[in-house]
Amino acid sequence: MEYTHLGRSGVSVSRICLGTMNFGAATPEDESHQIMEAAHESGINFFDTANTYGRPRAEGTTEQIIGNWFAAGGGRRDRTVLATKLYGGKGEWPNDRFLSAVNIRRSCEDSLRRLRTDHIDLFQMHHVDRATPWEEIWSAFDVLHTQGKIIYAGSSNFAGWHIAKAQEAAARWRFFGLVSEQSLYNLAERSVELEVLPACRDYGLGVIPWSPLHGGLLGGILDRQEQTGRRAEGRAAETLQQMRPKVEAYETFCTELGESPAAVALGWLLHQPAVTAPIIGPRTAGQLAAALRAVELELGAKELARLDEIFPGPGPAPEAYAW
Repeated sequence: MEYTHLGRSGVSVSRICLGTMNFGAATPEDESHQIMEAAHESGINFFDTANTYGRPRAEGTTEQIIGNWFAAGGGRRDRTVLATKLYGGKGEWPNDRFLSAVNIRRSCEDSLRRLRTDHIDLFQMHHVDRATPWEEIWSAFDVLHTQGKIIYAGSSNFAGWHIAKAQEAAARWRFFGLVSEQSLYNLAERSVELEVLPACRDYGLGVIPWSPLHGGLLGGILDRQEQTGRRAEGRAAETLQQMRPKVEAYETFCTELGESPAAVALGWLLHQPAVTAPIIGPRTAGQLAAALRAVELELGAKELARLDEIFPGPGPAPEAYAW
């Protein structure tokens, strides 16, 4: 496993981040524990979750599964850079969601209890809250940081100007600010290259791409359909019809490389500036093992250029939409 700093912070994280959204939803607790064990054995030390993951939604089921695994001991918690998120509603009361100081404090306490730990390494805002001023948000994060309950702050699904606004407010507050941004980013969806990635690079945020296979579209979907006869579902089903020629060219190119489409998609992300670690969300230990190949995969200028031909990005802003 390779490691890198999380943005401009000093903490080292694996180039693959273990996403846990399937834990307690598609994957039962015992298998979830096996996946986390396998992740540690492979050198993955970066785990991502959220307070709304699992089923029933918004009851913290996934965090509880992770907490039970930590409670088994053996240095599991100490070897893990733990990231979780807040924002989504956990109940019917008005202050059970968003980024008020009230909900930030409550969400942190609830996550700590479910995760059975005394601190969160990376506490992330799952979405921007346009109604709460940054002075309030950073004051709440500052209190949690002073209390030792969180170490770093991160964002998710922010626009470039949201990142800029957050960082400038943090500078005024003399708070360290954001160290990371989780964004939808993959070969098939590259709009963050316009302004989010440049903002992250300028402010020193590490980018943590979610849905790196675009819901399975980039994971060998056509070959899998041919072998199993199963139709695409979710995000992949929505885009396969309109992108089928590109996906066909992509899978043909991966075959020529002698690599799996999933490894190439993850490997491409690891070659992009500002990317710290794509989030993989394995449902089984076998899927985890297949994803690890991406860290070893070297893509040269020729291969990267071919991928750009198949899935062209938007280009830099403002040149992409102006002279």
